[in-house]
Amino acid sequence: MFYIKALHIIFIVTWFSGMFYIVRLFIYNTEANEKTEPERTILQNQFNIMIRRLWMGITWPSAILTLIFGPLMWYKFMGNQFVMVDWLTIKLIFVVLLYAYHLSLNTIYKQQSKGLFKYTSNQLRIWNEVATIFLIAIIMLAVVKQGMGLVYGLLGLVLVIVLLMSAIKIYKRIRGK
Repeated sequence: MFYIKALHIIFIVTWFSGMFYIVRLFIYNTEANEKTEPERTILQNQFNIMIRRLWMGITWPSAILTLIFGPLMWYKFMGNQFVMVDWLTIKLIFVVLLYAYHLSLNTIYKQQSKGLFKYTSNQLRIWNEVATIFLIAIIMLAVVKQGMGLVYGLLGLVLVIVLLMSAIKIYKRIRGK
């Protein structure tokens, strides 16, 4: 039972690591697209290899294994009882949204694989922080559970979002100088 929980946590960590890093690679690949030849081709060939290996070799398998071990862990701990408490319902909503985010990254992966760059590097930087928001929300719900009221939890999440967006704006100003 504890092995299943440990494997679930391990694959959550590798999945999030993949999602955090893949967007950085998308950003670098987008910025490489603005370079002149031969630098553009050299950089993009390397980034495409890195992106494909990370996405197909680590991130997707980790997402699938997380999806297998999560319900398996729930079943092992809860037995045949199907108990849904408020915090777990909200957490599972965030998990579903996280998989939707993952699928949006898959769309960007496919676009960039075809040489389509629909997003600026700044838009991708903002999109990169979405995983951070999900991570904070899901971990807080999993660990704090009933100890956190809905209103305080939402206010905390809004505060995190404001801080992240402010940090992006500050970084953009510093980078522009």
